[in-house]
Amino acid sequence: MKIFDGKTVLITGGTGSLGKILTKRLLNCENGKPKKIIIFSRDEAKQHFMRLEYQCKTKSTDEIIYNNFKQLLEFRIGDIRDYHTVLSALRGVDIVINAAALKQVPACEYFPYEAVKTNIMGAENLVKAIMENNLGVDTVVGVSTDKACKPVNVMGMTKSIQERIFIGANILCPNTRFICVRYGNVLASRGSVIPLFFEQIKSGGPVTLTTKEMTRFLLSLDEAVNLIFNAIENARAGETFIPKVSSSLIYNIAKALIGQRKIKIEITGIRPGEKIHEILISEEEGHRSFDKGKYFIIKPMLPEIFNDGDFKEPINKEYGSSEDVLGYEDTVKFLKLHDLLSSENFIEDGEFLK
Repeated sequence: MKIFDGKTVLITGGTGSLGKILTKRLLNCENGKPKKIIIFSRDEAKQHFMRLEYQCKTKSTDEIIYNNFKQLLEFRIGDIRDYHTVLSALRGVDIVINAAALKQVPACEYFPYEAVKTNIMGAENLVKAIMENNLGVDTVVGVSTDKACKPVNVMGMTKSIQERIFIGANILCPNTRFICVRYGNVLASRGSVIPLFFEQIKSGGPVTLTTKEMTRFLLSLDEAVNLIFNAIENARAGETFIPKVSSSLIYNIAKALIGQRKIKIEITGIRPGEKIHEILISEEEGHRSFDKGKYFIIKPMLPEIFNDGDFKEPINKEYGSSEDVLGYEDTVKFLKLHDLLSSENFIEDGEFLK
């Protein structure tokens, strides 16, 4: 039996770039056929357009049958900040993928309490609803970010606390497995550098960089989904899964997208709260992090749920984007492989189409 067979899956923030790819992959039944997928978000416009992608012409309700597979795809308006709508959405759910977040670094710096309400109180609402109502949720996945590792900005600080809320929830809710995934910027997601650079190229430039030395991990949306699926299948309570991926200079990404066009690159300086390099495992976490082939696994620091299993020696080091940096030619190859060199793959708001 595959991991999603007969399961009801709730995706909070399900109308975002990650949520849409998750939905597509779940409906492809590659890891089992879900009983129901619930898209939970507060943006009715995005829900409307996402619904139209799957909806039959003869049906106009919030519950639709997709592709005659008898898989129910349900859209629910609600806010992760509101306990009662979270509780309502959780009833009957087996697996929760928490992709709801405020994730734009400058926005979180200017409006820190808004980040607290979504990234921290939202996670607390999920745990509280499961704990206080004895809900039969099997697994909750917290989708985190490199910025939660050695955080220097509000976005990272709130996501770091979110990780701790979910990991600690394994003690409060022993019948539910809480796990996390942590990865860097997804290059094709809304608000990331590639759609931004294409907009600047379309306008004739310049393409703006904060610094020529900045590196970022090269992670596609599908690789982010692979990480989540792998964690759901294999993670033990309290573990955090980290992808092993190459990285690139943002400068080389900009050069690759510009190509032969006569467009200048302008250095603007570091934005509020921005890091030069991404870090996915800190030196302190390296003492409880283990190599698992395609992934690293960070074990929880809480002794009640720590289990080293059959792992051998921890990696005992930091893991960041400054280590395995691709050269320019290899960066171009990566972007070609993932169809990221053409602006035709993006719609007006910067969302990746494929």
